Amino acid sequence: MDLDSLYRKNRESLFRFLVRLTGDESTAEDVMHEAFLRLANRPPARSDNLKAWLFTVAANVARDRIRENARHRRLLNDSPGRVPIGDSPLGPDRLAERAEVRQRVHTMLATLSEKERTVLLMREEGFTHREMAEAVNTTTKSIGTIVARALRKLARRFANAREIVQ
Repeated sequence: MDLDSLYRKNRESLFRFLVRLTGDESTAEDVMHEAFLRLANRPPARSDNLKAWLFTVAANVARDRIRENARHRRLLNDSPGRVPIGDSPLGPDRLAERAEVRQRVHTMLATLSEKERTVLLMREEGFTHREMAEAVNTTTKSIGTIVARALRKLARRFANAREIVQ
């Protein structure tokens, strides 16, 4: 296994996938590196589809980080007097707009089930139905249904959000 070549070939799509999954570039970067470290330290028994293995491991690590961050936020919310206060760094308007859009998309994706969200994001990265099915532990026949259901949910939520804004 040529880890360097595998990294160069998959880092961009894995990073995009993780940014969409976590909603945060820094967390995505950390998770991506953790997934590659796990691949280097404990490669899978079968190496016929390392990309799917890598994305599955990364998704699992990301979910763990999301749960960990949620627990951390809950602890901070329970004791607001202990929360450090700091100013947010100022950036260009464009950066703020991108962050706002990314947050909206992340919020909408968060309304989907874990399986729906993972399948949609893997689909966006070009995975086959077989690879997506393996990653979420389902059949290839159900992937199309999962994708269609998730897209319908997002379309409804998007339409509702637009009505609220207007």
